[in-house]
Amino acid sequence: MLDDEKLKFLEQKANEIRISIIEMLIPAGSGHTAGPLGMADVFTAMYFHVLQHNPQNPEWEERDRLVLSNGHICPVQYATLAHAEYFPLEELQTLRKLGTRLQGHPHRTALPGLETTSGPLGSGLSQATGMAIALKIDSKPNQVYCLMSDGEHDAGNTWEAALLAGKHKLDNLTCIIDRNNIQIDGMTEDIMPLEPLRAKYEAFNWHVLEINGHNFREIINACEEARAIFERPVCIIAHTIPGKGIPEIEFDYRWHGSAPGKGPDDKIPKEEQGKRFLAELRTLGGKIISEHE
Repeated sequence: MLDDEKLKFLEQKANEIRISIIEMLIPAGSGHTAGPLGMADVFTAMYFHVLQHNPQNPEWEERDRLVLSNGHICPVQYATLAHAEYFPLEELQTLRKLGTRLQGHPHRTALPGLETTSGPLGSGLSQATGMAIALKIDSKPNQVYCLMSDGEHDAGNTWEAALLAGKHKLDNLTCIIDRNNIQIDGMTEDIMPLEPLRAKYEAFNWHVLEINGHNFREIINACEEARAIFERPVCIIAHTIPGKGIPEIEFDYRWHGSAPGKGPDDKIPKEEQGKRFLAELRTLGGKIISEHE
């Protein structure tokens, strides 16, 4: 049940995951900040409400599959997996360190809970489509979710997969697009315009939903609706704020690939960035609790 108590839990958990992301990135000294913060709500909804999964048995055959296509936002996936008890929270501090299981892009066999190895943008939807076809062949009820960036739609492989999924009417496949409007070189509509994005997917025989990617009711209701769609894959366009939770960096594409302490210093000096980010997120956590009391 998605009652007020569950909503409070999800909002607080997402904020804890955002704090973990920053706590990982500070000692790493490299990595992506904006995208992981922006997708914390979607990942929280998936692992703490939507997905059929078992942290004690990551290879459970009846599990849903979650494919992260834009692997560079893996800090949010690592943090969420740790909070879901796939591995200890303390291990998050090893992000990008020599010999770590938490590499700069996910490696499938390195950590429990990872379904694919990702790196080259545009590959995830092809991988997820293959999984969905295989599950259909085996008459399995499992759902496949592919989390994607908007910027990686510049890659032609994405559209080949979209065509194939539409052809095979894969109603067990849902893609969730992080529509945050930024990529490493600037705003998506300046680099390579994507609009009308919804119409493109609809033309490829997908059922399309658009949501606020920070509203848990909308995220979860969209995933529930996706399960009810027959003979078409579903595309959920989740409108998100890159850098969500830290006002000084929200919607600033320069934070796409910058870690705290390494980012632009026109608003916050580099040596203060990590401390300031954590302070703002911890304050936000207190607001979440007070709003529900």
